[in-house]
Amino acid sequence: METLESELTCPICLELFEDPLLLPCAHSLCFNCAHRILVSHCSTSKPLESISAFQCPTCRYVITLNHRGLEGLKRNVTLQNIIDRFQKASLSGPNSPTESRRLHSHHCQFCEQDPPREAVKTCVTCEVSYCDRCLRATHPNKKPFTSHRLVEPVPDTHIRGLTCLEHENEKVNMYCLVDDQLICALCKLVGRHREHQVSSLTERFDKLKQTLENNLTNLVKRNSELENQMAKLIQICQQVEVNTAMHEAKLVEECDELVEIIRQRKQVIAVKIKESKVMKLRKLAQQIANCRQCLERSSALITQAEQSLKENDHARFLQTARNVAERVAMATASSQVLIPDVNLNEAFDNFALDFSREKKILEGLDYLTAPNPPSIRDELCTASHDTITVHWTSEDEFSVTSYELQYTIYTGQTNFISLYNSADSWMIVPNIKQNHYTVHGLQSGTRYIFFVKAINQAGSRNSEPARLKTNSQPFKLDPKTAHKKLRLSNDCLTMEKDESSLKKSHTPERFSGTGSYGAAGNVFIDSGCHYWEVLLGASTWYAIGVAYKSAPKNEWSGKNSSSWVFSRCNSNFMVRHDGKEMLVEASLQLRRLGVLLDYDNNSLSFYDAMNSQHIHTFEISFLLPVVPTFMIWNKSVMILSGLPVPDFVDGVASDLQEHQQQQMGMCRQDSPYLTGMKACH
Repeated sequence: METLESELTCPICLELFEDPLLLPCAHSLCFNCAHRILVSHCSTSKPLESISAFQCPTCRYVITLNHRGLEGLKRNVTLQNIIDRFQKASLSGPNSPTESRRLHSHHCQFCEQDPPREAVKTCVTCEVSYCDRCLRATHPNKKPFTSHRLVEPVPDTHIRGLTCLEHENEKVNMYCLVDDQLICALCKLVGRHREHQVSSLTERFDKLKQTLENNLTNLVKRNSELENQMAKLIQICQQVEVNTAMHEAKLVEECDELVEIIRQRKQVIAVKIKESKVMKLRKLAQQIANCRQCLERSSALITQAEQSLKENDHARFLQTARNVAERVAMATASSQVLIPDVNLNEAFDNFALDFSREKKILEGLDYLTAPNPPSIRDELCTASHDTITVHWTSEDEFSVTSYELQYTIYTGQTNFISLYNSADSWMIVPNIKQNHYTVHGLQSGTRYIFFVKAINQAGSRNSEPARLKTNSQPFKLDPKTAHKKLRLSNDCLTMEKDESSLKKSHTPERFSGTGSYGAAGNVFIDSGCHYWEVLLGASTWYAIGVAYKSAPKNEWSGKNSSSWVFSRCNSNFMVRHDGKEMLVEASLQLRRLGVLLDYDNNSLSFYDAMNSQHIHTFEISFLLPVVPTFMIWNKSVMILSGLPVPDFVDGVASDLQEHQQQQMGMCRQDSPYLTGMKACH
C-alpha cells in the first residue's frame, strides 16, 4: 500500500492527486498545483493569461498551453478513480482498525474539553487528528471534504512535512546537490535553484542512507576492534597486577631465604669462634701451668744457690755448693726447664671476618630482566642457492639462555608487526646456543625475512627484521638439448657453433631444424627471483631468454607463444615473443648480458651488466615452469649462473613500468628488420 500511495502522490503538494491533469509527457499534476505554478510566473507586466507554457516538475518537459490554459489539458479520470478506491481501502482495510488505535493512542486536537477524547483519524490534508465526534462535525460527506486524505491517528510531527525555507506554504520534495539543501518544486522552477542539479528525495535518501550505513558499519567495526583492544589492555593490566603480586611474594620469599641463610651462617660461625676460643684458652692454660711449674722449680733452685753463696767456710761451701752448682748449670743449659714451649700465635689475632665480596653481591641484588634484543649482522650473513647463514650479536650474551630463529618468505609486506603476528607462516628453530645458524632447504632466488629472539628465564626480545635472499638457481647447459651443430665445453657452461659436430642422436628435447642452433639449461624454474649472465664475447648473432618445456625445438626461440628472448642480429637488437618483434636500444659493445627472471612477480628483464643499464622487461603471466634457453649463430657464449642479484638491478626496478609504457607503442606483429633477419639466417 505504501508503494501504491507514493505513485498516487502529487510531486508538488506531496498529497494524493486532487483533480489530476494528464500532461503531454504522461505525468500527472493536481489542477491547483499546476495553477500555483502559473501564478508563480506572474508579474505586473506579465498577467496570468499571457503564460503559455510551464515545465513538468517531474521530468522538466515544457508543457505548452493553448488559449484555454489549464482547461485545455485533459483530466486523468483513471487516476482519479484509483485514488478514490485507495482512499476507501485505507479507511476500511485490515491494517487500520481499532486494534492499531488501541495500541497507539493519540488525542483529538480539535476537542475543547479537557482532557480531549481519543483520536480515531488523522486528516493529512488538514494536518489535524480528530475524534469521532469532531471528525463528523468537520468533515461532512461532501466536497471538498471527501477528497481529504484520512489515515490512522499519527503524531502531529509525522503528518507535518518539512516546508521550504523560501516558499513557506510549499513542502520540500527535491534535493539540491549544488547547495546541499532541501527544496520544493517552485525552487527548481522559478527560484535560485532552477539552474542547479537536483535529485529526488528518494534517490538522495537511498544514497545518504547507504553512505551512513557503510560508515556506521565501519564505525561499529572500529568500536568492536577498540573494545577488543581495550579488553586485551584490561586483561594485560589484570595480568600486571597478578604478576606484580607474584613477584612481590617471590621477592619476600627469596629475601627471607637469604636472611635465613645469613642467620644460619651466623650461628655456625659463632659456634666455630666459641670452639676456637675454648681450644686456644685450654692450650694457653696448660702453657701457663707449665710456666708456673718451671718458675717454682727455678725459684727454689735460686734460693738454694743464694744460701750456698752465703757460706764463708770453704770446706762446707765445697761440700754443699758442688751439687747446687751442677743443678744450676743444668737448669741454665736447658731452656726447656726454665722457659717452657709457648705458642704466641694462639692469641686469636689471625682470625678475620671479611664479607666484602658477599656485601657487594647483595648490593647488586635485582630482579632478572629479559635480555636486550640481538642484532642481525647483515654483512656477516652468507647465502647459497638453498641455504642462508644468519649471524647476530647480543649485548647481554651472558644473560641469554638460548636463541630462537624465526623466518618466512618475504611477501613485500611492510607492516612487520602484522607480519610477525601471522604465526602460521613462520618456521621456528628453537634452542640455539651459538650466535649463528644455517638454514637449509630454502627456495632458490627467494627473499626471506628473519627474526632472532634472545631468551632467558625472565622472557625474550626480538631483533629488528632482516631481509636476506638466497642466490639464484645454478644451472648448466643440458647436452641432451643442444643442437647437433653446437659444441658444449667448459663443464657445459660454454657453447659454440661447430659445423663439424654432427655425431648426436636426435631426441625430442634436442633443438633441431635449420637455424635453430640452441640449447637449454638443465633446470626448470617455477618460483623465486634468479639472475644469470651470459658472456657474449665476439658473437653478434644470438637469442637468449626462457621458454616453456612445450616450446617448439625446430624454430627460433620467441617465434611462438611459449618463449621470450632478447636477440641480436649484427647491429640490430630486439626482443621477441609469439612472433612479435620490438626493436630495443643496446650498445654494439654489449659483451655481458644480465638476465633477471622474477617468476613470482611475473617478469623477465635483460641488462647490460658491464654498464649497469636496463634494456627491456617482459611482463609475463607464467603458467608453467620455464627453462633458460640460448641460441647462437656465430662464435661462442659462456654462462655464469647462480649469481646474486646485483645492486644496479634493484636500482632500476622502479623505472621499469615507465620504460615499458614508452615501449608498448612500438610493439607490432612485423618488425622492419624482420626481412633482414631472415636474410641473415
